[in-house]
Amino acid sequence: MSYLFTSESVSEGHPDKIADQISDAILDSMLSQDPDSRVACETMVTTGLVVVAGEVTTNAYVEIPDIVRETIKKIGYTKNDYSFDSESCGVMGALHSQSPDIAQGVNEGQGIDKDQGAGDQGMMFGYATNETPEYMPMALAYSHRLVKELAKIRKEEPELMSYLRPDAKAQVTIEYGGDHNPLRVHTIVVSTQHDDFANEPQMLAKIQEDIRSIVIPRVIPDKFLDEKTIFHINPTGKFVIGGPHGDAGLTGRKIIVDTYGGKGAHGGGAFSGKDASKVDRSAAYAARHIAKNLVAAGIADEALVQVAYAIGVSNPVSLNINTYNSSKVDLTDAEIAEKVAHIFDMRPKAIVDRLGLKYPIFSETAAYGHMGREPYKKEIDLFYVELEEKNGQRREVRTKTVKEVEFFTWEKLDYVDKLKEVFDL
Repeated sequence: MSYLFTSESVSEGHPDKIADQISDAILDSMLSQDPDSRVACETMVTTGLVVVAGEVTTNAYVEIPDIVRETIKKIGYTKNDYSFDSESCGVMGALHSQSPDIAQGVNEGQGIDKDQGAGDQGMMFGYATNETPEYMPMALAYSHRLVKELAKIRKEEPELMSYLRPDAKAQVTIEYGGDHNPLRVHTIVVSTQHDDFANEPQMLAKIQEDIRSIVIPRVIPDKFLDEKTIFHINPTGKFVIGGPHGDAGLTGRKIIVDTYGGKGAHGGGAFSGKDASKVDRSAAYAARHIAKNLVAAGIADEALVQVAYAIGVSNPVSLNINTYNSSKVDLTDAEIAEKVAHIFDMRPKAIVDRLGLKYPIFSETAAYGHMGREPYKKEIDLFYVELEEKNGQRREVRTKTVKEVEFFTWEKLDYVDKLKEVFDL
C-alpha cells in the first residue's frame, strides 16, 4: 500500500531565514575574534526594522548594524520597493552578558564532573536515510533544491526570470511504496515573490511556465516526474508583498526546514545564533554525523539517533538509536547504540573538537538546511585577541591570521571505515 509524505523549504529571503542569517552572521563575527565566545543571539525582522537581542559573553567587538545591513544586502533586499532594504531599515540592539549561573556549569573545569558541561538540558536528534545521495529525505532534499535554484537564478542568471524577488517557498510530496522506497513525486508546490505585473493573468502564466520549464528540470530527476504529478505554482495568484513586509520573521522558527522536513524527530531546539557550547546545536550536528555514517557504512538503510543531556553535566544522560527495522547487522538497536557510544565521544567539548565548531562557519548553515550539505574547506580571516605585556602593562592586541577551516564537518563520511570494522562489515 503506497503512502504520501510531504516536506517544505524556504528561501534565504523568507523572513524567518533572514533572522537566522543575521543571528549566525553576528555569531560568526564574534567567533572570528574570540573562539570562546558564548553567544545566544535572537533576531526579529519586520517592515523596515531589525531587532537583535540575547546573551553574549565575548572579547570580540562587532558593529551589529553593519553586520545586519551586510547580511540583508547579500540576501538581496536592496530596493525601497520591498519596504525592507539594507540601507534604510532601522536596527535595534539589546544584547547583554550570559547568566553566570549558566556559565558556571558550562565552563570547562567548573561543571559537575570538571569537564565542559552541556549548555542546557534537552534531547537532540540526528537522522539519515539512503534514499538520496545526500542521505536526506527526498521530499526535503527536493524542496531545498527548488528554492536554492530560484535564488541562484535570481542572483546569477537574472535574465532568465528577471521578475524574481528574494522570498520563496517550496513543498514536495513523495509517494512511497509499501517497502518504504520512494516511487514518484506526487505534488510540487512553489510560491515565489515577484515584481508587480500590469497584467495579472499574464504574470501568473509566465511564472508557472518558467518554474515548470526552467527550475524544476534542473533539480528533480525526470524519472520521478510523470503525467500525474500535480503542480501548484503561486496558487494564490499574486505574491508581490513578501519578506519582512509580508510577515515578521524570528530566529529559530524554521527548525523542521533546518533539519529533516518532519522525518525522524526533532528535540525542539533551534540552531542559529547559538555557539557550540549549546548542545541544541552541537549535539544535533553530532547526532547527524553518527546517523549519516551508520547508513553510509551499510549498517542500516535508515537511522535516527537521539542524545540527551543535563545542564552542566558533560556525559549524555542517554543515547538511543532507531533503525526502523532496516538494520543489516544481527544486533538489536540497543546493541548498536552501545557500540556507537564507545566510538563517538558525545561530551560537548569532544564534539566541538571533533567537528571544529569554534570557527566562524555558521552563516553558511542558516539557509537551505543545516544537514545534507556538501562539506568543504575554505580560507577565512581570523582576528583573535591576544594579551601583550609591555613595560609592566598588559593590553589587548588583535592579530589577523588566515586559516583554512572545514565547513559542514558533521556531513563528512569519515567514520565509515571504523564502523564497518566494529560491526564486522
